[in-house]
Formats: sequence, C-alpha cells, structure tokens
Amino acid sequence: MEFQTFNLHPHVAAGIAAAGYSTPTPIQAQAIPPVLTGRDIMGLAQTGTGKTAAFVLPILHRLMHGGRRHVRALVIAPTRELAEQIHEAICSLGQKTGLRSATVYGGVGMGPQVDKLKRGVEIVVACPGRLLDHIGQGTIDLSRLEVLVLDEADHMFDMGFLPDIRRILKHLPRQRQTLLFSATMPDAIRHLAHDVLNDPVTIQVSTTAPAETVSHAIYPVPQHLKTPLLIKLLRHSATESVLIFTRTKHRAKRLAEQLEKIGHRTASLQGNLSQSRRQAAMNGFRNGTFQILVATDIAARGIDVTQISHVINYDIPDTTEAYIHRIGRTGRAARSGDAYTLVTKEDTEMVRGIERVLGASIERRMVEGFDYNAPAPERDNGVVRPPRQPAPARKPGEAREAGRHGRSALPAKNSPSRKTAGRHR
Repeated sequence: MEFQTFNLHPHVAAGIAAAGYSTPTPIQAQAIPPVLTGRDIMGLAQTGTGKTAAFVLPILHRLMHGGRRHVRALVIAPTRELAEQIHEAICSLGQKTGLRSATVYGGVGMGPQVDKLKRGVEIVVACPGRLLDHIGQGTIDLSRLEVLVLDEADHMFDMGFLPDIRRILKHLPRQRQTLLFSATMPDAIRHLAHDVLNDPVTIQVSTTAPAETVSHAIYPVPQHLKTPLLIKLLRHSATESVLIFTRTKHRAKRLAEQLEKIGHRTASLQGNLSQSRRQAAMNGFRNGTFQILVATDIAARGIDVTQISHVINYDIPDTTEAYIHRIGRTGRAARSGDAYTLVTKEDTEMVRGIERVLGASIERRMVEGFDYNAPAPERDNGVVRPPRQPAPARKPGEAREAGRHGRSALPAKNSPSRKTAGRHR
C-alpha cells in the first residue's frame, strides 16, 4: 500500500512526499481510512508505530476544506516534549497546506501563545493545564472545534490529568470527531473512551510486548556500584546514542554531571529545567551534540530519536508497562537496539514481572574485570536509592506524584501540588 491509496488532498500529498514518507505503517494503513470518513477512533498503539501521522494526515486533509484562522482541531498531549513533537509533525506534513498550528503548554509565558491564537490558527496542540488556563482567561475559542485528539491517554492518566481532561470536554462542542490513542487500557481510560467516543472503530496494531528488534540484558550489581558499572559499560559498548533512565530528577542531573566530568557528551532531561533548556537538551541529543541523555520517565515522553542504539535503565522502572515504553525508544524504524537494566537484589520481583511480559527470561551479564566486591563508601554519592518494591496497581483516577514531579510518593488528595503542578507540563 502507498499513501496515494488514501486520495489525500494534493497539498497534503505534497507534504508527505517532501517529508520523505513512502509506505504507511500498519496503524496509518488501518486508521487513516475511517478517520477520513469522520469516524471516532480508539487506537491502541505504542510509541514508534507512526500514530502521529495516522491522525495528522486526515486532519490536514479535512481542514483543507472549510474556514481558516479559527481553531478547528485540538490535540491534547501529556507533556511539552510530546506536544512539540506533534506540532513539528503537523508543520512538516502540512508544509504545503498553509494551515497553521500552535502549541499551548506551561513552563513558558502565555503572552506569545495568546498572540499566536489571536492571529488565527487551525490546529492547537496543548497540554491540559495550560489549556485550562487559556479557557479560563478566554484567550482561546473552541466553539467551532471539529476534531479532538487525546494522545497517550494512559500517560495522562498516570500524570493525574483525567480530571483536567473532563473539565476541558465541557467546553467543547458535542458534535465533533474524537480520536483517542493509548498504549494501554486501564479502567479509567476505558471509562473515558466510553464517555467521549461515539461508535468508535477500534484499531490495535501491537500488544504490550516490546519490539522484536530490541535485545534485553540485565546487569546485577550492588546499589553503590551502579555508577562505576555504568561507566564501564559505556566504555566497552559500541554505543551511538544512549538514553539512560533514572527514577528521580536529582539523580538524572547528578548522573549527567558525573558522566560529563569523565568526558562523555551528556545532557539531562528532567522537570527542574526551564523549557528552553529542555528543548536545547532534546535538540542536542537529536543532532548528535550530546551522545548521552539522562532522563526521568515523564521528562522523556515525546522523545523521538530513531538512532538511539541503547536504552539503559539505571533504575528499574516501577511497572512493566513503563519498562516497555522505556525500551521502546530503541529498536525503532527497523533498527536493532539494546536495552540494559542495572538491577539490585531488591528488584527481583519487578524483573520477574518484566520477564512474564516478555515471555522469556532475560540474560544476566557480568562485566569482565569489574570489581563487584568493592565496599560501599562511608557516604553515598547522591545517586543511591533505597530498596523499592514494584508499585501496586492504581485505582482509576489515582495519580502518581512521579507524573508531576518525578518523585515516587503519592500526593495528598487535596494538596496544592496536585492542582498546580500539571500546569507546567
């Protein structure tokens, strides 16, 4: 199948050709036809499957007919990085259409966003908190909205955004096309889909299993020797571009500094950075200025770098789903990739859970010449974490504090942080 099969508007087709697209991915092949006919969609797809173009292309085609310079399509995403990624895809694929897109998220001033909205755009890509700010201040008009996209809905649930989403829905026209995409289907997302979708077409192009192009390995190591082992791994692995995951913002920052001191071109991506510094880190990782990016789970949402050769879990994730999403950043676009996980004795249960999802045991490796018996220092080096058990299943609507601030504690139900922190994503 080729993109010509969809009979998209010539200006949209020209953008596809200019962007170098040739053959649709499975989700594009399955989703684009029903979206073009106006059907609601429930798309079950992981990152790296091409789902962004699956909704961007039919939206661009639709908007070529009808009015201009008012908001006709709204895409809601959980993080700034993903919002920017979607915006860039719209600009690339729609470069011949004359359609305008704007991003709306926290962490930057509202003024430039208000100015762009006043000048007129057809597509808005927004994070929930800042979008509610614009709605509250009357700086965005959604009364003529035709298409709503909820992207990575399960991540929005993890970050505690579902109440915000439901508040936003009250300000949207009831007569609209709605497209919901999610990699997993927790009960809260299933209930949301039931409420917002009208006779949807369900499209599932992958399971929760990771890409077959990724090879997995576990490196057992005492907690205090994680950083020395990581350094040894980096020194002896043929790495191109490496994404390292840590559990906390502080650890991401500290580990990046340590790697940089010994000569690695390294940046960190975590919630304490300003938007400009986050963007600089992301751009530098994409263009090769930085070979290594140390990131937290939430900060890494939206990373789309096809040449990542290795994903290294400095800290094992809290859930099997998080593991799949992390290692899904490598082995993309038919390229092979490696996923290394540093584990301690306290991580045994989570390792078993990951192996159940994979349907096989993961190879345990030891690094030749590394002293696994070196004693712990009298004081920790700032990157040691306490033993941690796998996170229990969350009830619908229950948000992890990690989704907002990169920590693992649950916030109090009515704490100010739950109400305000999401504005800066």
